[in-house]
Amino acid sequence: MTRLLVLSLLFLAACGAGRERVMTRDTGALDGVRSFLSTAFEGESAGGGLCGDPALVGEPVGAVEAEIAGCGIDEAVRLRAVGEVGLSQAALIDCATARALRRWIDDTAAPSLRRQGGGLAEIKVAAHYACRTRNHKPGAPISEHGRGKAIDISGFRLRDGSEVTVLNDWGSGKRGKALRQMHSDACGRFGTVLGPGSDGHHEDHFHFDTRMHRGGPYCR
Repeated sequence: MTRLLVLSLLFLAACGAGRERVMTRDTGALDGVRSFLSTAFEGESAGGGLCGDPALVGEPVGAVEAEIAGCGIDEAVRLRAVGEVGLSQAALIDCATARALRRWIDDTAAPSLRRQGGGLAEIKVAAHYACRTRNHKPGAPISEHGRGKAIDISGFRLRDGSEVTVLNDWGSGKRGKALRQMHSDACGRFGTVLGPGSDGHHEDHFHFDTRMHRGGPYCR
């Protein structure tokens, strides 16, 4: 009887160990899935929004690779809106650039247009990620657009449907004043700020990027 009892206990222990091994394998697989999902949406879970900022609307993309050396983004996001302000096209950029854009919209762009056309409704995005050289010049260094650190803005759509554009309004009245204020206030929030009169390549848009320069922000 005692022998039978011992054998029964050993059998049950073996079965329990088997179930434990199965559960361990299953738990490991589930942990892997959880880890992947946590990494993919880390920015959203950290602060309730993209890049840990509740005001940033879009989705994480992950690594963007390129065949040309110097291009690519380690942790890209596709930004679609900043709060209630939409983007005319989703911008593929990194989180640092997305956060800098949000601060600039909140602190400067939206307040500058508050009394015009019902306020700011949309940013007109002229360019974002593109693996290319600066100003498309052969042999030039890789543009910050090729690193996901830049965004070009050609204008702004107001809530009444009217538009303020860099090309048409830079030098005219209240709209021109608002544009010049937005350009000026971007300096420091971004490492590079270019616009009309800077180099002949930015007469119809603003170029903002988050590249840091040794001598401080480069703004023209």
